[in-house]
Amino acid sequence: FSKLNTSVHLLIFLLNPFRFERKYVEMAAVTSLRRAASSMLGNQAFSRSLSGKVEHVTVIGGGLMGSGIAQVAAQSEHRVTLCDTSADILSKSMKRIEQSLSRVAKKKIEGEGEQRKFVEGVLGRISTATDPCSAVSSANSDLVVEAIVENVGIKQKLFSALDKAAPEKTIFASNTSSLPIGEIAATTSRLDRFGGLHFFNPVPVMKLVEVVSTEATTAATFDTLESFGKAVGKHTIRCRDTPGFVVNRLLVPYLCEAIRMAERGDATLRDIDAAMKLGAGYPLGPIELLDYVGLDTTKFILDGWHEKEPQNPLFQPSPMLDDLVAQGRLGVKTGHGFYEYPKK
Repeated sequence: FSKLNTSVHLLIFLLNPFRFERKYVEMAAVTSLRRAASSMLGNQAFSRSLSGKVEHVTVIGGGLMGSGIAQVAAQSEHRVTLCDTSADILSKSMKRIEQSLSRVAKKKIEGEGEQRKFVEGVLGRISTATDPCSAVSSANSDLVVEAIVENVGIKQKLFSALDKAAPEKTIFASNTSSLPIGEIAATTSRLDRFGGLHFFNPVPVMKLVEVVSTEATTAATFDTLESFGKAVGKHTIRCRDTPGFVVNRLLVPYLCEAIRMAERGDATLRDIDAAMKLGAGYPLGPIELLDYVGLDTTKFILDGWHEKEPQNPLFQPSPMLDDLVAQGRLGVKTGHGFYEYPKK
């Protein structure tokens, strides 16, 4: 569960380049670029009962995204169960959360005693489990948020099992950044109680949540998801279940068009980056950003969209990108992508 592909998560930084320090842009980038309707008439009376307050949340996936979601949920007085495949992973997740909370406490609370009280209070609202089905059932969860590997088959298998174990009232949500919510939900019997909650990395810092509805998502379910997003301190936007939702639908084609300009010989890589930094005020040029995000991650998203919409010109494969990935030149994480990154 902990190997996350969290995708892009950077448009907020790009649109507000003077509001954040570059180190946060890079942190988000490195961890970045990695939704038959059910019988709604029969469920209308029940669905109206879903609009109540979410009290318990089960978060599945203890990686960067999952631990971040668990943290902000617990900070906002929700009871949380964080699930992953092993106690070792969960121990590391809890340590990560504790370190993050300590930074928050030092910034917002005076006095070491009060800081420690804050950290311990939040941690006390988080429990851990290695069996998500048992956890969802025993905790009587109001909401499940999945933040695992970006593989539709694995997500479907997980939600199919959860569907059999979870209380009827439980709403399911995926944190996917690039996969169709409706396709993930297809293996469950609660299409009306399924939506998307796409947080951005690092979750405690980034203010946006995309709340995604499918054609089967009821208004009551959507309202509950949106209310939860607001309750954890985020600005929510409403999205349909389309490729990339809003942020990645805008950002990925922008990044890919920068590559195509280089492929056509319209401008050099360096000049493309300089144009967007100096002409548009962006803190990173698109080629630099691609290297920080990971070229394999961009290719993964682009290939998935192209498979779904092969005629869409925005989703056409890039020979230059494909070649670099085939060479193992994936960006900063491998020491070379479009640019070279010598070891320090």
